[in-house]
Amino acid sequence: MNRVVLEIAHTWDGQPVEIAERATVCFHAENSHLVVKVDAPFHDDPAHSGPPGSLWKLWQWEVVELFIATTSESYTEIELGPYGHFLVLTFKGARNIVSNGHRIQHRAERHGGRWRGQALVSLALIPDRPWRVNAYAIHGRSTQRRYLATEPVPGAQPDYHQLQYFRWV
Repeated sequence: MNRVVLEIAHTWDGQPVEIAERATVCFHAENSHLVVKVDAPFHDDPAHSGPPGSLWKLWQWEVVELFIATTSESYTEIELGPYGHFLVLTFKGARNIVSNGHRIQHRAERHGGRWRGQALVSLALIPDRPWRVNAYAIHGRSTQRRYLATEPVPGAQPDYHQLQYFRWV
């Protein structure tokens, strides 16, 4: 599989964001894993008090997310945080979690106002091809919370589980 590059360059509802706020997610299959790389601004949101590793509700913290769906309603959500936290969820139908708490390899480094992460996710957790994808970034606290997307989604509030707006790759 060729490398796929997704730029997170809009708010969730389609407004362009400044270049300095944009993030990139790259991924490709390698052996039995999906290699996911993140290059994102580090917004210095507070870290979760728990140690790096799998963290339920990581979406409530500073995070970059990759969603991978297929032709059915099966999809996987991979969340990576700048402090080494991660969350992998599999779904059958919108927001219908069928498994979570998966262990993956994830390392993150922060410096110079950016963070870079790399994760290895078992391909057994990823739906069969063909794939449609979307990537998101979330940062900020309270009223300053920002929800960004590669492919914008409609609605009155951010809803990242709208598979019909994902990009085919």
